[in-house]
Amino acid sequence: MFTITSRIVLAGAVGALLAACSGGGSSPASSASTPGATTQSMPVAMLVSDASTQDWATIGVKILSIALVPQGGGANLTVYTAPSPTPVINLVELDQIAELLGNVSVPVGTYSGAVLTVSANPGDVLLTTSNNPQAGFAAPAQTTIPGNQIEIQHRQGAAPNLTVPISVNFVSPLVVTATASNALDLEFDLSHPAFIVAHVPPAAAGGTIWAVDFNAPLRHHPLYDASRLVLRHMYGAVSSVDTTSITISKEFPAEPAVNPETAIDSAQSLQILADPTNGTILYDVDADTRSVITSFSAESSLAGKQVRIAARYQQGGTLVATRIWASANFDNIWLSPEGHVMHVNAATNVVTIENESGIGVPLVVNADTQFFFRQPQDAVADATPIGTGTAFLASKNFVRGFKVHASVVDPLATPLVAQSIDIETAVYSGTISAASTSNFVDTNTYGVAADDYTVTLDYLASASANGTDPAGNPITGFQWWNFAYPTLANTGTAAIPDFVATTSGTVNFGATLGVVPSTGLSYAVWNDPANAGGWAVASTVLTPTNLPLCQVVSGLVNLGSGSGSFTMHALGSTTAATIDVSSASGQATLVYQVDRSDGIVTVSSIDISTANGLAALTANLVTGVPVKVYGIPQSNDALKAYVLVYFTGVLPIQ
Repeated sequence: MFTITSRIVLAGAVGALLAACSGGGSSPASSASTPGATTQSMPVAMLVSDASTQDWATIGVKILSIALVPQGGGANLTVYTAPSPTPVINLVELDQIAELLGNVSVPVGTYSGAVLTVSANPGDVLLTTSNNPQAGFAAPAQTTIPGNQIEIQHRQGAAPNLTVPISVNFVSPLVVTATASNALDLEFDLSHPAFIVAHVPPAAAGGTIWAVDFNAPLRHHPLYDASRLVLRHMYGAVSSVDTTSITISKEFPAEPAVNPETAIDSAQSLQILADPTNGTILYDVDADTRSVITSFSAESSLAGKQVRIAARYQQGGTLVATRIWASANFDNIWLSPEGHVMHVNAATNVVTIENESGIGVPLVVNADTQFFFRQPQDAVADATPIGTGTAFLASKNFVRGFKVHASVVDPLATPLVAQSIDIETAVYSGTISAASTSNFVDTNTYGVAADDYTVTLDYLASASANGTDPAGNPITGFQWWNFAYPTLANTGTAAIPDFVATTSGTVNFGATLGVVPSTGLSYAVWNDPANAGGWAVASTVLTPTNLPLCQVVSGLVNLGSGSGSFTMHALGSTTAATIDVSSASGQATLVYQVDRSDGIVTVSSIDISTANGLAALTANLVTGVPVKVYGIPQSNDALKAYVLVYFTGVLPIQ
């Protein structure tokens, strides 16, 4: 199974479109002719996922092709070629969930990497800010960034065929066999601080330029258990119906959204099974009816209908529908707000969900509204509401930042009334404090005070299943990791004590910024024994703190042994803080030079694990140079820099 995951911290969330070449659905192993040999091929499902962002409502990209790199040499194997027109995927909607795009037949063998080719013509990357970006963001709310202010780095070719090829080496080879589950997880980390860089110059030097660097965030992150993967609702047209399943032709909503919304057809064919044990909920949007089915034997009328499907993967690779919405018109099933929760007003029982255009859609929660939490690894839990009615809001179990897909009773009604709300990810984000061996405090302050929260979050029970490690061994209990190293999760009996120790560090920048706390994204699960009838944290990703533009006070010293430091202060402050930098191979601080000259912004990666790269950084990191640092507070009262950005040419302003 192929997945691309994008995790968010600062600039936004983006993933990548993966789909099957040559169309068609899942098929048994087949033979593919090659010169002098016959090679067996196996079906591989193609998916994409990513993480949340407070700043962006739309980050749209076009993936033109994807190829696998055979280990040991040989021509790259193209496994995806985009349909025409190439769909734009709004990756902000894929917050730690995956969109299933199709299935491919990949020859049995070993692959060491992949090459993704992204379309890079003006207008091929769409950026729209959210309706409430974080304070200090370089663009107003609900703003579409003009194409002439977006500069895609490392473009090749000539217009109108500009592209960016993105190469990634796998942490461990992808081995496609005829007998084992075929799985690959590429992480397109578009929370990476160098993915989208806003350069705000003095007024006399022109407007803000947004530099987009696709090469910065792509990495390999193994996927160990497909049955735990939360799939985004998928769209399609029903091409056939039989007793146990329906077959759909995969469709993509048009991006940017149009009115009425239309579907972009693809050649991808997917088979969706009914749940014969727990039942599949079927909503007829046109007739406003709801039924529970265990087969499709009486549902021949679905043929030709437009459908939206919440499905889960079985370990064997089949897709089982949890809920299906059907209508004669695509716009009816699409008009169901999908996005991040922007506001929760328990006093009026109205929740606001941001749609693809950055506009908040208010929904009334009434006594019949059902809340679901997607748990594909547990068929019963996945299909059972975790709450009904307004009491779920009053108990603070539904907060800003959750990623949801809501369905409405009547898409033409005013106001819209929520029929059901799928909570796809329950993420608490913000500062972490008062960590103990049983819980910690999470605090988030938004621009709208009513959305602020301070909650005490319990850790997952020590005996609760929580995925598997890289060796395939089961993990139980709470786990956490530094967002830069998702394959190095801290698990087991040491996880909680280590988490407590790590989050105790602080860095003080004085009156301007004050103390920089630990921050993170905490992913909660419902009804764990640690908190029956509520949320418990299964995993926390410690995220680098986003500091404002600062200036170097004293340059880089003591890097001969692979580690060193420099000091900097915030603009307008005289209090300097220490920033730790590493040049050790494999864990070196990621350094970027951002140069603005003649109205062009160029982002260059500086590899400080090499002598030349280290010399370049040392020469440029001098007193007064503006820098952006993204790092995690350490117990030595220094900030460990994960990413360091310094500026040359026309210098930015705060």
